[in-house]
Amino acid sequence: MTITDDLQKLLDILPQDLRQTLEKHPQRDSLVEVILDLGRRPEARFPQLAEYLSETPVTQEQIDDCIKRVGIFGGDNRAGIEQTLHRISAIRNRSGKIIGLTCRVGRAIFGTIGMIRDLVETGKSILMLGRPGVGKTTALREIARVLADELNKRVVIIDTSNEIAGDGDVAHPAIGRSRRMQVAHPDQQHQVMIEAVENHMPEVIVIDEIGTELEALAARTIAERGVQLVGTAHGNQIENLIKNPTLADLVGGIQAVTLGDDEARRRGTQKTVLERKAPPTFEIAVEMLERQRWVVHDSVADTVDTLLRGRQPSPQVRTVDENGKVNMTRQLSTINGRGQTLGAEESFGPPARQSNGWRATGQMIPLAPLSSETPKSSGRSEFDRLLDESFNDYNGFDFDSTRQAGPNGEDLPLHVYPYGVSRSQLEQVISVLSLPVVLTKDIDSADAILALRSHVKNHAKLRQMAKARQVPIHMIKSSSLPQITRGLRRLLNIDNPEESDDRELQMFLHSASDDEIDALEEARLAVEQIVIPKGQPVELLPRSPQVRKMQHELVEHYRLKSHSFGEEPNRRLRIYPA
Repeated sequence: MTITDDLQKLLDILPQDLRQTLEKHPQRDSLVEVILDLGRRPEARFPQLAEYLSETPVTQEQIDDCIKRVGIFGGDNRAGIEQTLHRISAIRNRSGKIIGLTCRVGRAIFGTIGMIRDLVETGKSILMLGRPGVGKTTALREIARVLADELNKRVVIIDTSNEIAGDGDVAHPAIGRSRRMQVAHPDQQHQVMIEAVENHMPEVIVIDEIGTELEALAARTIAERGVQLVGTAHGNQIENLIKNPTLADLVGGIQAVTLGDDEARRRGTQKTVLERKAPPTFEIAVEMLERQRWVVHDSVADTVDTLLRGRQPSPQVRTVDENGKVNMTRQLSTINGRGQTLGAEESFGPPARQSNGWRATGQMIPLAPLSSETPKSSGRSEFDRLLDESFNDYNGFDFDSTRQAGPNGEDLPLHVYPYGVSRSQLEQVISVLSLPVVLTKDIDSADAILALRSHVKNHAKLRQMAKARQVPIHMIKSSSLPQITRGLRRLLNIDNPEESDDRELQMFLHSASDDEIDALEEARLAVEQIVIPKGQPVELLPRSPQVRKMQHELVEHYRLKSHSFGEEPNRRLRIYPA
């Protein structure tokens, strides 16, 4: 990795005493910025610390002397030093006089995008997210150079503050063969974006700091013309853009949709739900959490849809070790169509860690998929045998005369009509446990109905329809994961209260955040290490109502009882022995 910063040119604009101090400083090469505020001590900021450069406060003469050595300040109160990437930002008083300066070091780092090189080469539009100072502009500059020099594409950079390609009319060599269009005033950035496409026939447009609704609309217009977009926006995560009405269009926009009564019951949701309005402007999003740790959403559309359904996505986490090797992992387990857990570690990283359960320390890790050599518990051996036959024999199952698959001896897969039960949770249980069940929206083609008890009591028409078609109704108390699991097991005649399938625990992990995972792990350890072996009740730490609900469901999975007690925000769970 090669770094070019022209640091001496930035130090030359500073007062002589400050320049001499910084030139001799041991951390000179990692300097981030120098702060000069009128009447305060000058300050130097480094990645891990900040320190004063002098005990003498900054004077107006020193600030004015610095201003004379830099370029002209634009409408965004930013100036630069010609042929460098440094940025000098001004703070003005009410009359417009400059009384403070932020002198930020600009560096061209060649090789900084090794983590996402494969994504850049796909030709898809990429959005870089991250807090200020994490390196978004540096990465943008390197992406432009790679696209222009190594992939031979026509690249145009929309350089609002001359921060990407430096101050002056001649662009900095760090952008390679890319062309740069300067913007006279920040308010005109969206116009220059459109002008670049119409006049200069680019294959790639590079934009820094998309921040207004007009710029977001211009970005969509460019993307719809078939031009690859590479841009940045302030915000740590995609959730920030979804909640930001100004920038929501970058990820497809959000709209409220009103469902009919029947559809709302089938989904187990409210009648008004949020859905994505259009395809995202950017197909790939990269969350730059740290300089060497990036989170990659390789399908922004899928991520946004998952978040709007109240679930957590499973993005890639890419890191670089000391040797420059890229490691790719997943934040949470990803379930495929047959309920197998995909490896938590992927191609570039070390081999996946082996484990037979949840985490021992630190983080929960997904359970490994059961292989044919793995010994199975007696309660699941028959079911696993039937599943194996289903993949190898297309003529159906050879059932044992003493064990039927469906409630009335139906052939598998069993067609189930859900009523009032969350369809997403049903699909999750079926996927994780690899159950031979197919959900149907037509009661005529159903082998059984799985319904909430409270809904069936008040729906005589459903009972009449089921009776006329001779379709049995199986009721569950609530739309929780344990209740749905037991209901489906009863439908398949594999419900054994003495046996517990460890893969069921994945359902609680499947859509949990880090805080929820910690709370679930706390409840699991309490049950397995104290409540069951010692027969003693246990009180857990205070949690939010949503997290306590998940803990209740986990305790129910163990056939134990729990109650919440105390006043918010100290309300907590108490688990009782059987």
